[in-house]
Amino acid sequence: MASYKKILLCYDGSREGRKALRCGADLALDLQAETHLLSVVDMRSTIAQSAGLLTDVACGRFEETAREILQEGVDWLTERGVRAQGHFAFGHPIDEIANLASELNADLVVVGHRCRTGLSRWWMGAGNTPLLDRVSCSILVACSSAAEEKQQQAAA
Repeated sequence: MASYKKILLCYDGSREGRKALRCGADLALDLQAETHLLSVVDMRSTIAQSAGLLTDVACGRFEETAREILQEGVDWLTERGVRAQGHFAFGHPIDEIANLASELNADLVVVGHRCRTGLSRWWMGAGNTPLLDRVSCSILVACSSAAEEKQQQAAA
C-alpha cells in the first residue's frame, strides 16, 4: 500500500463532504499524516444566476459562510485528534483542489461524492477536464448515502 504522508481533505459542509472528512480523519490518524483541509467558494454559478449583479455584501456573505464551514471542519478534526491546517480559496473547486494538491505535494486527495448522481460534481471541471487528470497523487472518493448520514447523526 502506498504511504500517504500528506493528505488534502476537501470539505464543503455537505453530507458528502462530511463523509470525506470522516474517511480522511481516520486515514490521517492511522497513518499519522500531515493533514490539510480545503474549502472553496465557487462564485461562477452564483454570479451567472444574478446576471453579474451580485453585491459586495452578498459576496462577503458567501466568503463568511465558507470560512465558517472551513473552521467547522478544522474544529471537527481537532476534536478527533487530527491536527489540520485550513485552506480557503475562491475559484472553481477542481482548479483549486488541483492547485493546492500540487502546491502541497500531497500524496492523497480525499473528496466526497453523492452516489446517486454522476461523477461530474467533483471529477469534471471546465472543458470536461477530470480531476483525475489534474493531480499527480492518489484520490479517495468517499461516497455517502442518506441512510448512512442518518446513522451517523443518531450516533453523534
